[in-house]
Amino acid sequence: MHKSLRVAGIATACAVAGAALYGTGAATADNASARHTAEPQNIGVLVGEIDDYYGAYQDADGVWRSSPDSPYAKDLARIQAKAKKDIRKAAAHGAKGGGHGAKGSAHGKKPAIVLDVDDTSLLSFDYEKTTNYTYNSATWDAYVKAAKRPAVFGMPELVTYAKSKGVEVFFLTGLSESQREGAVTNLARAGYDTQLDTEHVFTKNKTAPPAYLSNCATPAKWECTTVQFKEGTRRHIESTGYDIVGSFGDQVSDLAGGYADKTYKLPNPTYFVE
Repeated sequence: MHKSLRVAGIATACAVAGAALYGTGAATADNASARHTAEPQNIGVLVGEIDDYYGAYQDADGVWRSSPDSPYAKDLARIQAKAKKDIRKAAAHGAKGGGHGAKGSAHGKKPAIVLDVDDTSLLSFDYEKTTNYTYNSATWDAYVKAAKRPAVFGMPELVTYAKSKGVEVFFLTGLSESQREGAVTNLARAGYDTQLDTEHVFTKNKTAPPAYLSNCATPAKWECTTVQFKEGTRRHIESTGYDIVGSFGDQVSDLAGGYADKTYKLPNPTYFVE
Protein backbone atom coordinates (compact mmCIF):
# COMPACT_ATOMS: atom_id res chain seq x y z
CA MET A 1 0.00 0.00 0.00
CA HIS A 2 1.37 3.40 -0.86
CA LYS A 3 1.10 4.83 2.66
CA SER A 4 3.81 2.41 3.84
CA LEU A 5 6.22 4.53 1.83
CA ARG A 6 5.64 7.66 3.88
CA VAL A 7 8.59 9.80 4.83
CA ALA A 8 10.42 8.28 7.79
CA GLY A 9 8.98 9.53 11.04
CA ILE A 10 5.41 10.18 9.93
CA ALA A 11 4.21 7.27 12.04
CA THR A 12 5.38 9.00 15.21
CA ALA A 13 3.05 10.99 17.46
CA CYS A 14 1.52 14.00 15.71
CA ALA A 15 3.35 12.99 12.54
CA VAL A 16 1.77 15.60 10.31
CA ALA A 17 4.98 17.59 10.28
CA GLY A 18 6.77 15.03 8.16
CA ALA A 19 4.15 15.43 5.46
CA ALA A 20 3.34 19.11 5.74
CA LEU A 21 2.38 21.14 2.73
CA TYR A 22 2.86 24.39 4.62
CA GLY A 23 5.76 26.11 6.33
CA THR A 24 9.28 27.10 5.35
CA GLY A 25 11.59 24.17 4.72
CA ALA A 26 8.88 21.49 4.90
CA ALA A 27 8.74 18.39 2.75
CA THR A 28 5.60 18.50 0.67
CA ALA A 29 3.72 16.36 -1.84
CA ASP A 30 5.35 18.55 -4.51
CA ASN A 31 8.75 18.84 -2.87
CA ALA A 32 10.46 15.77 -1.44
CA SER A 33 13.49 17.57 -0.04
CA ALA A 34 13.00 19.14 3.38
CA ARG A 35 15.28 22.13 3.93
CA HIS A 36 15.66 22.75 7.65
CA THR A 37 16.56 26.42 7.39
CA ALA A 38 14.04 27.73 9.92
CA GLU A 39 11.81 26.62 12.74
CA PRO A 40 9.09 24.37 11.24
CA GLN A 41 5.45 25.28 11.28
CA ASN A 42 3.83 24.73 14.68
CA ILE A 43 2.08 21.40 14.39
CA GLY A 44 -1.06 22.54 16.19
CA VAL A 45 -1.43 25.48 13.83
CA LEU A 46 -0.73 23.21 10.88
CA VAL A 47 -3.50 20.77 11.82
CA GLY A 48 -5.88 23.69 12.06
CA GLU A 49 -4.85 24.90 8.62
CA ILE A 50 -5.44 21.43 7.18
CA ASP A 51 -8.89 21.34 8.81
CA ASP A 52 -9.71 24.72 7.31
CA TYR A 53 -8.44 23.65 3.89
CA TYR A 54 -10.72 20.60 3.84
CA GLY A 55 -13.60 22.34 5.60
CA ALA A 56 -13.45 19.51 8.13
CA TYR A 57 -16.57 18.48 10.00
CA GLN A 58 -18.02 15.34 11.57
CA ASP A 59 -21.31 13.93 10.38
CA ALA A 60 -24.01 12.40 12.61
CA ASP A 61 -22.07 9.12 12.72
CA GLY A 62 -18.85 10.82 13.77
CA VAL A 63 -17.19 10.36 10.39
CA TRP A 64 -14.86 13.15 9.33
CA ARG A 65 -15.91 14.79 6.09
CA SER A 66 -14.65 17.48 3.78
CA SER A 67 -16.99 20.31 2.85
CA PRO A 68 -18.00 20.62 -0.82
CA ASP A 69 -17.43 24.38 -0.64
CA SER A 70 -13.98 24.09 0.97
CA PRO A 71 -10.77 25.47 -0.55
CA TYR A 72 -9.83 21.84 -1.21
CA ALA A 73 -12.98 21.27 -3.26
CA LYS A 74 -12.43 24.52 -5.16
CA ASP A 75 -8.85 23.56 -6.00
CA LEU A 76 -10.09 20.22 -7.29
CA ALA A 77 -12.73 21.90 -9.43
CA ARG A 78 -10.14 24.16 -11.02
CA ILE A 79 -7.88 21.23 -11.91
CA GLN A 80 -10.78 19.15 -13.19
CA ALA A 81 -12.07 21.96 -15.41
CA LYS A 82 -8.66 22.17 -17.07
CA ALA A 83 -8.50 18.40 -17.42
CA LYS A 84 -11.91 18.24 -19.09
CA LYS A 85 -10.84 20.82 -21.65
CA ASP A 86 -7.70 18.81 -22.36
CA ILE A 87 -9.65 15.57 -22.63
CA ARG A 88 -12.12 17.16 -25.03
CA LYS A 89 -9.28 18.47 -27.20
CA ALA A 90 -7.44 15.15 -27.14
CA ALA A 91 -10.56 13.23 -28.10
CA ALA A 92 -11.37 15.67 -30.91
CA HIS A 93 -7.78 15.58 -32.16
CA GLY A 94 -7.91 11.80 -32.22
CA ALA A 95 -11.12 11.82 -34.22
CA LYS A 96 -9.67 14.21 -36.80
CA GLY A 97 -6.16 12.78 -36.92
CA GLY A 98 -6.88 9.10 -36.71
CA GLY A 99 -10.08 9.00 -38.68
CA HIS A 100 -11.61 6.64 -36.14
CA GLY A 101 -13.92 9.00 -34.27
CA ALA A 102 -13.85 8.26 -30.55
CA LYS A 103 -12.23 4.88 -31.18
CA GLY A 104 -8.76 6.09 -32.06
CA SER A 105 -6.24 8.83 -31.42
CA ALA A 106 -4.00 10.65 -33.85
CA HIS A 107 -1.45 7.92 -33.14
CA GLY A 108 -3.86 5.18 -34.15
CA LYS A 109 -4.38 4.40 -30.48
CA LYS A 110 -7.43 4.78 -28.29
CA PRO A 111 -7.22 7.69 -25.80
CA ALA A 112 -7.19 6.80 -22.11
CA ILE A 113 -6.82 8.36 -18.69
CA VAL A 114 -5.21 6.78 -15.62
CA LEU A 115 -6.25 7.58 -12.05
CA ASP A 116 -4.59 6.80 -8.75
CA VAL A 117 -7.10 5.57 -6.14
CA ASP A 118 -6.19 6.80 -2.64
CA ASP A 119 -6.96 10.52 -2.34
CA THR A 120 -7.28 10.84 -6.09
CA SER A 121 -10.43 8.79 -6.59
CA LEU A 122 -11.40 7.90 -3.00
CA LEU A 123 -10.95 10.33 -0.11
CA SER A 124 -9.17 9.03 3.01
CA PHE A 125 -9.61 12.16 5.12
CA ASP A 126 -11.58 10.35 7.83
CA TYR A 127 -8.74 7.87 8.31
CA GLU A 128 -6.16 10.64 8.52
CA LYS A 129 -8.16 12.60 11.10
CA THR A 130 -9.12 9.57 13.16
CA THR A 131 -5.52 8.30 13.36
CA ASN A 132 -4.03 11.77 13.93
CA TYR A 133 -2.27 11.53 10.58
CA THR A 134 -0.37 8.36 11.44
CA TYR A 135 -0.26 5.09 9.53
CA ASN A 136 -0.78 1.56 10.78
CA SER A 137 -0.92 -1.29 8.29
CA ALA A 138 -3.65 -3.21 10.14
CA THR A 139 -6.01 -0.27 10.64
CA TRP A 140 -5.42 0.95 7.10
CA ASP A 141 -6.16 -2.52 5.67
CA ALA A 142 -9.41 -2.68 7.62
CA TYR A 143 -10.35 0.81 6.45
CA VAL A 144 -9.75 -0.04 2.80
CA LYS A 145 -11.66 -3.32 3.02
CA ALA A 146 -14.63 -1.62 4.70
CA ALA A 147 -15.12 0.12 1.33
CA LYS A 148 -16.87 3.16 2.78
CA ARG A 149 -14.70 6.03 1.56
CA PRO A 150 -16.44 8.85 -0.31
CA ALA A 151 -15.33 9.86 -3.78
CA VAL A 152 -12.91 12.72 -4.15
CA PHE A 153 -15.09 15.67 -5.15
CA GLY A 154 -15.77 15.78 -8.88
CA MET A 155 -13.76 12.73 -9.89
CA PRO A 156 -16.66 10.36 -10.73
CA GLU A 157 -18.06 13.15 -12.92
CA LEU A 158 -14.68 13.54 -14.63
CA VAL A 159 -14.62 9.81 -15.35
CA THR A 160 -18.14 9.96 -16.78
CA TYR A 161 -17.13 12.93 -18.93
CA ALA A 162 -14.05 11.13 -20.25
CA LYS A 163 -16.08 8.06 -21.14
CA SER A 164 -18.63 10.24 -22.95
CA LYS A 165 -15.77 11.39 -25.19
CA GLY A 166 -14.71 7.82 -25.96
CA VAL A 167 -11.79 7.83 -23.53
CA GLU A 168 -10.96 4.60 -21.70
CA VAL A 169 -10.50 4.78 -17.92
CA PHE A 170 -7.89 2.89 -15.87
CA PHE A 171 -7.10 2.92 -12.16
CA LEU A 172 -3.52 2.44 -10.96
CA THR A 173 -3.07 2.10 -7.21
CA GLY A 174 -0.39 1.26 -4.68
CA LEU A 175 -2.96 -0.84 -2.82
CA SER A 176 -2.05 -4.51 -2.62
CA GLU A 177 -3.71 -7.28 -4.58
CA SER A 178 -5.36 -8.47 -1.36
CA GLN A 179 -7.06 -5.05 -1.12
CA ARG A 180 -8.40 -5.14 -4.68
CA GLU A 181 -11.90 -6.27 -3.72
CA GLY A 182 -12.28 -3.50 -1.16
CA ALA A 183 -11.04 -0.90 -3.62
CA VAL A 184 -13.23 -2.06 -6.48
CA THR A 185 -16.31 -2.32 -4.26
CA ASN A 186 -15.63 1.15 -2.89
CA LEU A 187 -15.11 2.69 -6.35
CA ALA A 188 -18.46 1.30 -7.49
CA ARG A 189 -20.23 2.49 -4.34
CA ALA A 190 -18.69 5.94 -4.71
CA GLY A 191 -20.22 6.39 -8.16
CA TYR A 192 -17.50 5.37 -10.61
CA ASP A 193 -19.61 4.03 -13.46
CA THR A 194 -16.88 2.36 -15.48
CA GLN A 195 -15.21 -1.00 -15.93
CA LEU A 196 -13.51 -2.15 -12.75
CA ASP A 197 -12.12 -5.53 -13.80
CA THR A 198 -8.51 -6.65 -13.61
CA GLU A 199 -7.85 -5.16 -17.05
CA HIS A 200 -8.83 -1.71 -15.80
CA VAL A 201 -7.75 -1.68 -12.14
CA PHE A 202 -4.05 -2.30 -11.47
CA THR A 203 -2.84 -3.10 -7.95
CA LYS A 204 0.51 -4.13 -6.50
CA ASN A 205 0.76 -7.89 -6.80
CA LYS A 206 3.99 -8.64 -4.98
CA THR A 207 3.59 -12.42 -4.94
CA ALA A 208 2.91 -12.72 -8.66
CA PRO A 209 4.17 -9.52 -10.31
CA PRO A 210 3.42 -9.06 -14.00
CA ALA A 211 6.17 -9.66 -16.56
CA TYR A 212 6.18 -6.00 -17.56
CA LEU A 213 7.67 -5.17 -14.14
CA SER A 214 10.47 -7.73 -14.44
CA ASN A 215 13.08 -4.97 -14.22
CA CYS A 216 12.24 -4.45 -10.54
CA ALA A 217 10.02 -7.31 -9.38
CA THR A 218 10.07 -11.10 -9.34
CA PRO A 219 7.92 -13.59 -7.38
CA ALA A 220 10.84 -13.88 -4.96
CA LYS A 221 11.54 -10.19 -4.48
CA TRP A 222 9.69 -6.92 -5.03
CA GLU A 223 12.03 -3.96 -5.46
CA CYS A 224 9.84 -1.54 -7.46
CA THR A 225 9.63 1.99 -6.18
CA THR A 226 6.31 3.78 -6.51
CA VAL A 227 7.61 5.55 -9.60
CA GLN A 228 8.88 2.33 -11.20
CA PHE A 229 5.61 0.52 -10.49
CA LYS A 230 3.40 3.25 -11.89
CA GLU A 231 5.65 4.15 -14.82
CA GLY A 232 5.95 0.48 -15.80
CA THR A 233 2.21 -0.04 -15.61
CA ARG A 234 1.45 3.04 -17.71
CA ARG A 235 4.00 1.83 -20.25
CA HIS A 236 2.19 -1.53 -20.31
CA ILE A 237 -1.20 0.14 -20.81
CA GLU A 238 0.13 2.12 -23.76
CA SER A 239 1.68 -1.05 -25.23
CA THR A 240 -1.80 -2.57 -25.43
CA GLY A 241 -3.01 0.10 -27.84
CA TYR A 242 -3.81 3.15 -25.74
CA ASP A 243 -2.52 6.70 -25.66
CA ILE A 244 -2.70 7.97 -22.09
CA VAL A 245 -3.86 11.54 -22.58
CA GLY A 246 -4.07 12.27 -18.86
CA SER A 247 -2.64 10.83 -15.65
CA PHE A 248 -4.13 11.86 -12.29
CA GLY A 249 -2.58 11.55 -8.84
CA ASP A 250 -2.25 13.26 -5.47
CA GLN A 251 1.50 12.56 -5.23
CA VAL A 252 4.36 13.47 -7.54
CA SER A 253 5.38 9.81 -7.42
CA ASP A 254 1.99 8.89 -8.93
CA LEU A 255 2.84 10.93 -12.00
CA ALA A 256 6.60 10.75 -12.53
CA GLY A 257 8.24 8.64 -15.20
CA GLY A 258 6.36 9.58 -18.34
CA TYR A 259 3.94 7.56 -20.47
CA ALA A 260 1.22 10.20 -20.24
CA ASP A 261 0.64 13.24 -22.45
CA LYS A 262 -0.44 15.37 -19.50
CA THR A 263 -0.36 14.98 -15.72
CA TYR A 264 -2.72 16.43 -13.12
CA LYS A 265 -1.53 16.79 -9.53
CA LEU A 266 -4.47 16.83 -7.09
CA PRO A 267 -3.99 18.47 -3.66
CA ASN A 268 -3.17 16.39 -0.60
CA PRO A 269 -1.55 18.02 2.45
CA THR A 270 -1.94 14.99 4.76
CA TYR A 271 0.94 12.66 3.77
CA PHE A 272 3.84 12.28 1.36
CA VAL A 273 4.78 9.25 -0.75
CA GLU A 274 8.22 8.83 -2.24
